[in-house]
Amino acid sequence: MIAKGSRYEGAKKFAGENGKEPMFGGIRPRNIGPVAGVLEYTVNEGDRLDLLSLHFYNNSRRWWRILDANPQIIFGADLMLSDYIGETILIPRSTESGGER
Repeated sequence: MIAKGSRYEGAKKFAGENGKEPMFGGIRPRNIGPVAGVLEYTVNEGDRLDLLSLHFYNNSRRWWRILDANPQIIFGADLMLSDYIGETILIPRSTESGGER
């Protein structure tokens, strides 16, 4: 079940060839549009997505916003950025207009 107001609220479920049978019990990826109001940040040794989120948003659980703005970071689940030291990543503003998503 997806909570009301979740960033996954509008994501569609997978469907089988007949459009009815689910291929598996998951949802399709969310549509991630371009981000507005970004800062450029050069990754340093020891940086992690959750620590950057805490620094820029005062909330360590909003790391997914940074991940959404940087599709080249494929595996954000471990939160480490050691493969990106010296590279520039984008830090989006903390909320989109119209509320937090």
